[in-house]
Amino acid sequence: MAETLIRLRDDVASAAPVVAFADLAETSNAAAVRLSPGDDARALLPLLDQLELIEVAFPGFNDGRGYSAAAILREHGYRGELRAVGDVLVDQISHYHRVGFDAFAPDQPITRAAVDAAIATWPEVYQRTPDGRTPIWALRHG
Repeated sequence: MAETLIRLRDDVASAAPVVAFADLAETSNAAAVRLSPGDDARALLPLLDQLELIEVAFPGFNDGRGYSAAAILREHGYRGELRAVGDVLVDQISHYHRVGFDAFAPDQPITRAAVDAAIATWPEVYQRTPDGRTPIWALRHG
């Protein structure tokens, strides 16, 4: 992972050690966890109040399971930092943001300006998602 960390949050980044999802059962007081593509995000639902950081690994840009994990976590009320890590590409940033990611740790450095531009690329959206924007059909039809 590159040293680049881009956060879209105003709070301080978590300094808690990140525990792999597979090792979570051995650590009852974990404050940060990393989900890999095969992990079930729903298993974290009872722990959402104790977790301040959830990293979601994207080992390849073509594996979209992390998007589903993010949506599940946000839809169930997770308010902590949700960080996409790994093969995070600037042309997918707006999609990561739509499902609730608010921090990025890409393998290849991306500038904050590029992240901001990517998020602003599509101001209108078609689905309801955790980022709170009103879908365009609702704007058109009340």
